[in-house]
Amino acid sequence: MVTAGIVGASGFTGAELLRLLAAHPDIDVACATADTQAGETVGGLFPGLAAAYPALTFETFDPDRLEGLDLVVLGLPHQASMALAPQLVGRVGCVVDLSAAYRLKDAAAYPRWYGFAHDQPELLAEAVYGLPERTRAELPGARLVATPGCYVTAATLALAPLLDAGLIGPTGLIIDAASGVSGAGRAATATNAFCTVDENFTAYGLLDHRHTPEIEQNLGGAEVLFTPHLAPMSRGILATCYARPVAGRGVDTEALLSTLCAAYADEPFVVVTAGSPSTKATLGANTTVVTARYDERTGYVLALAALDNLTKGASGGALQAANVALGLPETAGLPIAGVTP
Repeated sequence: MVTAGIVGASGFTGAELLRLLAAHPDIDVACATADTQAGETVGGLFPGLAAAYPALTFETFDPDRLEGLDLVVLGLPHQASMALAPQLVGRVGCVVDLSAAYRLKDAAAYPRWYGFAHDQPELLAEAVYGLPERTRAELPGARLVATPGCYVTAATLALAPLLDAGLIGPTGLIIDAASGVSGAGRAATATNAFCTVDENFTAYGLLDHRHTPEIEQNLGGAEVLFTPHLAPMSRGILATCYARPVAGRGVDTEALLSTLCAAYADEPFVVVTAGSPSTKATLGANTTVVTARYDERTGYVLALAALDNLTKGASGGALQAANVALGLPETAGLPIAGVTP
């Protein structure tokens, strides 16, 4: 049995990870830390987890408590993860980081996009990007895994196969994506208060959202204009992406869908549909639904992806990558069916 610890387990991503691990046949949760909730039971804070963890209590962080565990997941702010990861890498089997502290390979990008300097070039270079659909071969045996951003996962899965096949160009890509409010985290703020988000739909992070360089990195240095939106729903992401086709490649809707089908034929967590993806279809599942169209009238390629921002977009994607890194079945503990209705 693989032993796991979760650091920063009282947030939404921590709760989602605990939910998924409760159904994992090969991983046992040894401890869950949350300094602000220390002494509180998991079921007391998250009643939906009470039956799965009747005795588990949040602890204060102590690196010695995690010594020798097979897996430690960090559900912390970016700089907090960057401070703790060096204390854990090498002392535990695999560290999986849910923050952006190790996602960008160019350390010089951190001051601009995240507001802090990255001072760990060796660990940054060692970190494996945790999107198995793109980096599966690099994950086995990884000591540090950087889990992708939720918007990034959706945009990458929608666009990367089309770029790989040379059907769309790498410049002028436009990504409009909407997320549920849980993407803002559990802490109450003015922007995620009920009266703010209810019956409201708003764009934010105009021209400078921090997921932009990560999307561009995943798409081979493509030029991306990314605009995120906050939607009045708890969970889900819908990414609508626009691109120009490459001349002479015979791009049409059939070719686009065939390319996506070929790219994801053996992927357990990606579904290619001829219909329009919806966030509700992915609720609670580690599944991403993608599609594409070619518009002859305007000459644009349209690619869409829907996923659950807390599952495939965060904790589910992290667990999928951890499974691969630890040599476990990739699909273990991960639901593929969304909650209906």
